[in-house]
Amino acid sequence: MRNYHLNPMYILGKRELIWGCILLLKSTLLYSQPNPSAEKVYFQQALANGQAANEAFRRSHRFLLGWLTKADPTTGLIPRNLTQSTCIWNAWDAAADNYPFMVMTAAMLDKPLFEGKMREMLATETQLTSRVGHLPDTYSFCKKGFENSTIDTSQIVFGSAEYMKDGLVPLTEWLGSSRWSERMLGILEDLDKIVDVPTQIKGNFFGNSAVVEVGGDLLQVLARMYWLTKNPKWLAWGIQIGDHYLSDAHLPTRTLSRLRLRDHGCEIVAGLVEMYAVVNSANPAKKKQWQPYLHEMLNTILATGRNEYGLFYDEVNPRTGEVVQKRIADNFGYTLNAFYTVYMIDGVPAYREATLKALGSLSANYRNHDWENGSADGYADAIEGTLNLYLREPIPSVKDWLESEIKVLWNFQKPDGIIEGWHGDGNFARTSLMYALWKTAGVHISDWNRDVIYGAVTEKNAVYITLTSSTAWSGKLFFGSQWHRDNLHMPVDYPRINQFQEWFPIEATKNYQLTIGSQTQAVKGSVLIAGYPISLKPNETIYLRCAR
Repeated sequence: MRNYHLNPMYILGKRELIWGCILLLKSTLLYSQPNPSAEKVYFQQALANGQAANEAFRRSHRFLLGWLTKADPTTGLIPRNLTQSTCIWNAWDAAADNYPFMVMTAAMLDKPLFEGKMREMLATETQLTSRVGHLPDTYSFCKKGFENSTIDTSQIVFGSAEYMKDGLVPLTEWLGSSRWSERMLGILEDLDKIVDVPTQIKGNFFGNSAVVEVGGDLLQVLARMYWLTKNPKWLAWGIQIGDHYLSDAHLPTRTLSRLRLRDHGCEIVAGLVEMYAVVNSANPAKKKQWQPYLHEMLNTILATGRNEYGLFYDEVNPRTGEVVQKRIADNFGYTLNAFYTVYMIDGVPAYREATLKALGSLSANYRNHDWENGSADGYADAIEGTLNLYLREPIPSVKDWLESEIKVLWNFQKPDGIIEGWHGDGNFARTSLMYALWKTAGVHISDWNRDVIYGAVTEKNAVYITLTSSTAWSGKLFFGSQWHRDNLHMPVDYPRINQFQEWFPIEATKNYQLTIGSQTQAVKGSVLIAGYPISLKPNETIYLRCAR
């Protein structure tokens, strides 16, 4: 005899069972249908988000046009800055920090400039600055040749690493395979011929912090280029560098008396963790070997490197716990990216708690904070790192902080589009574009112009989009994809520097319910990613709902 009492459905009469099923079906249908009053609020918020995104887009475009007016008239390349070094283009500043985000802005907002001037600048830079194979050296507009008569290998290594990590990697995150990723792979191939672990390079340019920075840069580049290409030599090289640092002899928190947790130091923490994420998938035995060292490094940083609000000091002595530089690092988010990634891999609660503590302190304690002694770049880096983490941990107060601080950043921009007149201006555009993509849930349009306002709100398994324009406009609406997978072939979207956040990622193989007005249709994800055609009449507003 069956033990029916274990399942309460068996003791219901037929009538009760039928009515129960009907009620369950009705409640399911009601839950899955959009609430008209809630929809109205979502679409209104999407419009407000669109207005904020529009300002971010307009400011980024002004930055692009402003810096193009400062380009060298002969080569077309931009100078390192507008106050000093106005006669040179260099790899670790102009190429790494400013030019790439001119390219990024043009790719999103100005296709003619992207297809024209930005490609021309890449071709010119490659031709004029490549000195050791594909490796770039500083070029002088005034001398019409290299700034230095002799080759300083350490300077070339540093510039190559910076150009790849800060500039060409984020371009590849957004564009996928392109001429810029080809430039990066060319540099990486030739760099592999002259350096293994960066500490082996000697020269006038390297100091202790630069050595650590180059190691971190290379680890990040190698990790993402391994995902992109699956070339085993990038994995082997990354493991070689990782083996050097994740060891008794060279663990940074055991051996360094000065550990920078700001820019020019925090890269090694992020780099070791990115390669740890790679070996977690590609070489589990190596991951097991590295795990105790990596955890020890992170635990020491938590114990010695934070203030009472959970943010990191600029520089500490991890061996003694002494705070060497008490200023708070604007790159706190970059370091917390590493902690959160290891939390995702190993499930260590303390690493998530460290992230939550820092994020939770921002709104109450760090509004209009003096990052980097009042530099716009400090705000840009602080906002970028926070956006990465807010995607994973959407704390309401963090949203308020982001809204407040982006306005502080924007106030640095001058009427001609220039921000402060140095290579850090590129990070203004990088962060503004990331902010805009948050406000549009990753949606962007073809044939951008300043009259078109579009924004989005995500709610559960749907995104609500409002589009309007004061003038007629026709083009395509591109939905954000799983950029980590589609462009870099990464298996997991772990938080990382200069990534483009995925607020409502569309999967190409899945079907979505797209509602425009009263009409609903099933649309393949690949169609939404490739671009859904939209036309707007003057002052017309269109409301879209896309549901999984």
